[in-house]
This record gives sequence, structure tokens and C-alpha cells, in this order.
Amino acid sequence: MSFTQRLNARLEAAELPESQCLFSGSVDDDALACDTLVVLGHGAGANMEHDFMTQMAERLAGQGLGVIRFNFPYMRNNALDGKRRPPDRAPKLIKDFSLLLETVREVYRPKRLIVMGKSMGGRMAAILTGEQEVDGVICLGYPFVPPKGGEPRLEPIAECQAPLLVIQGERDKFGAKGQVEPWLEPYGAKLAWLADGDHSFLPRKSSGTTQSANLDLAVSHSIQFIRGLDA
Repeated sequence: MSFTQRLNARLEAAELPESQCLFSGSVDDDALACDTLVVLGHGAGANMEHDFMTQMAERLAGQGLGVIRFNFPYMRNNALDGKRRPPDRAPKLIKDFSLLLETVREVYRPKRLIVMGKSMGGRMAAILTGEQEVDGVICLGYPFVPPKGGEPRLEPIAECQAPLLVIQGERDKFGAKGQVEPWLEPYGAKLAWLADGDHSFLPRKSSGTTQSANLDLAVSHSIQFIRGLDA
């Protein structure tokens, strides 16, 4: 039975829509030939096929990692009927994420399992560690401050049960340089900044750098973090 068949059986039992996954690097629906597997979740407004997600997956795969991107349930439903929906509530997202990781462990048995997420996906990845054992969590543009303002959402970071890396653009409206450092100081999370980047790591033209360069740097920080897990 393939990975997708096994996952869909779990999802059906949980009354969740059929899976939508994309594979990059030395991993596919039937076999895994790498030690490290990254499971990459999308943000609230863009699915697994968004250019940011594609670029990150391809760059990580280029470093020898296996990468599985997936759509959360509301995005899977959006793809089926074309109707735009808001994100599901956290318990449903976490249940879906958890079933995916159970299947990943059962089928591929990776020596090292990393959960990574863009914005909302990163927040869910941190929360997920309360239910699933993983080797590391990487948040790409963590949404510290809600869009309408309010207190920073630090509980997932405070309660994360795995080593955690936050990669943040310096101009991220959800948590910029100068704001984030004191928020993270009480916790053991690592923090890496990307020059002049916004929430998608895109810098201004006047900055002298590019989004592509920031994505490369994000991958470099991720690889360094993953290698450091063995230290």
C-alpha cells in the first residue's frame, strides 16, 4: 500500500478530505532514500503550490533532503469546489497534521523528522510537538502578532517540545526586528534574520539583496540547524 493510500485511510476514518501532497528530493509516494525528511505546511492564505512553498521545497531537496508538502483540509476542499474558505480551527489542523506524521513514520521511518511551516503552518508545527515526537521545528515567518493586533502568540513556542528555529524577515509585519528578540528571550528557540525581508522574505529593491538570496539563506540556516541537532 502506498503512502497516499495509507494516509487516505487514516483521513477517511477521521472524516477528513483526501490528502493532497507533493514530493521533492529523494522521496516519493512509494519509497524514501534519505535520512532526513522535512514535512512542510503552508500559511493561511496560500496553498502548497504557492511559489514560496515550491522554492523552499526545491532548495531543500537540492541539499539532499526529502520534502513532503501538503494542503490542510480547508485548502483541499477549496481545490475540490473552487470556493475560498478561511483556515480550519487549530484542533482540526493539528489532527490532520498529526495523521500525516503518523503515516510518514510508518511508511518512511526517517532517521530524522523535521516539521517546517510558513506562518500559520509553522505555528501549527510548534503546537504539534505536544502530540507527535519530532526532531526539530522550523518556522518560516512566525506570525507573532495577529493581523488585527494584540498580544504576541507565544504559547506554541513556550510549549514546543522540540528544538525550534524561527527564520524571520527583518520587516515582517507579524513580528519585526526589534520586536521579536525580547519575546523569544525567555525560551530556547533559535532566531535567524533575513535582510530587509517582509513576511515572505521579500526585500525592497533599495536593500541590495533579493528574495531569492533570502530564500537561499533561509535554507542555509535550516541546514545548519538540522545538522546541529546531532551535536
